[in-house]
Amino acid sequence: MTGTGQQPRISTGVAGLDSILHGGLITGRSYLIRGPPGTGKTILGTHFLKAGVENGETSLFINLEESEADVRQNASSLGFDLSDVHFLDLSPTADVFAEDQSYDILSASNVEKKPFTDSVTDTISELEPDRVFVDPITQLRYLTSDTHQFRKQAIGFMEYLTSQGATVMFTSQNTADSPDDDLQFMSDGTIELDSRENVSTINVPKLRGSRTESGTHAITITDDGLVVYPQLKPLEHSQTFSTESISSGVSEIDELLNGGFERGTVSIISGPTGVGKTTLGTQFINNAAARGERSVLYLFEENYTTFRKRNESIGVPVSEMRESGSLHIQEMEPLDVSPQEFAQNVRTEVEEHGAEIVMIDGINGYQLSVQGGSDVLIRKLHALGRYLKNVGVTVIFIDEHQTVTGEFSATNSGVSYLADNLVFLQHVELDGKLQKVIGVLKKRTTQFERTLRKFEITDSGVVVGEPLTGLRGILSGSPEWNTPKQQSDDE
Repeated sequence: MTGTGQQPRISTGVAGLDSILHGGLITGRSYLIRGPPGTGKTILGTHFLKAGVENGETSLFINLEESEADVRQNASSLGFDLSDVHFLDLSPTADVFAEDQSYDILSASNVEKKPFTDSVTDTISELEPDRVFVDPITQLRYLTSDTHQFRKQAIGFMEYLTSQGATVMFTSQNTADSPDDDLQFMSDGTIELDSRENVSTINVPKLRGSRTESGTHAITITDDGLVVYPQLKPLEHSQTFSTESISSGVSEIDELLNGGFERGTVSIISGPTGVGKTTLGTQFINNAAARGERSVLYLFEENYTTFRKRNESIGVPVSEMRESGSLHIQEMEPLDVSPQEFAQNVRTEVEEHGAEIVMIDGINGYQLSVQGGSDVLIRKLHALGRYLKNVGVTVIFIDEHQTVTGEFSATNSGVSYLADNLVFLQHVELDGKLQKVIGVLKKRTTQFERTLRKFEITDSGVVVGEPLTGLRGILSGSPEWNTPKQQSDDE
């Protein structure tokens, strides 16, 4: 494969990484793969070699630590068939690492060094490999007398391989006792893998001769190998769409919103627990299904069974929508998915399955997957919301705040500025009973009704009453009826 410009590119074998690299690796160069144990360095190298085989190239694995048998067995457990990959097994054995022996790579000058050097040069000469993976090059520290000699011989090794026409990946093990900073200078590119608190990441701080997608990207190791999820770049996605209003199917709600939510906008529905936020959002999904449109709902805080039973009890045919394909529902385990992986999931639903409404229930659960403070949450939600707006998708975020009654709060997560539309639901004590009200705080694209209405969820569905013009102090949670004098003064 080729990328931008004149320099030919080859795939790493991992689509997400190729995207970060703007098309793949530049051929005939060497690339350092660094990171602590268990982060997927060898797996990435295996992808690289297999991609070469699939492209009709010759791939060579030079293993300096694990034996060939172990490498093949580990690869097989991830579904990699390495039968077409050549091996030069230089893994340590008792006779190779006999006491006081020392081996250079490319500057053999005595009998002890010759067998090792010949193994490398003979294999390269015989195979003329297009791709070489060396794992790990830091093992050569044990074959040289000091750091200077190690660096000298490592540089010579890489120059030799690339001079023979190979594109090379090599791994290192960076430890406090043996840092690999020197290796970064000798490589044409560096790919860093890391894993902290169950979050695995990848970034590319260096790639000579090419731009890369900056930042920290997410990775997962699956039964199929390494999967990379690049950070979402909203400005790279756009399409033309109509900014028509999307109806909720409930006339009183549409009256509050002056027609509904506009296509390609972000809406936040906020309120305390049990007030009906998810049910309200589902009204827009239900009406979209009636128009023949597809929606996707991500449940971060509730399971599908509960959601289905609650909605079908008020006449929303969740099961029918799923069966018809007009609604895709996905239960999310926040601690098992990164924001980048989630964004890729959303993109797939939008770009491959045509979702026109995306609803996230709710922001608090999504924040667990972000594993950061409110500033990180806002950045991730902003990127996701901006992408969806750019491609004409209507977005609904459900936000729960902790105050059931009393002091009013627009949102709990400090994300109100992201919203084009902000609808709130609130519990109030009215005539000695706990009841609910609905109102609109913000609408960027059109005017809206600046009154509150009674909100109910009945066996027949959502019922919204007339404007509550005779009450004051509603948002305090304990409203009072206006006296005749107060009504006259208000008028």
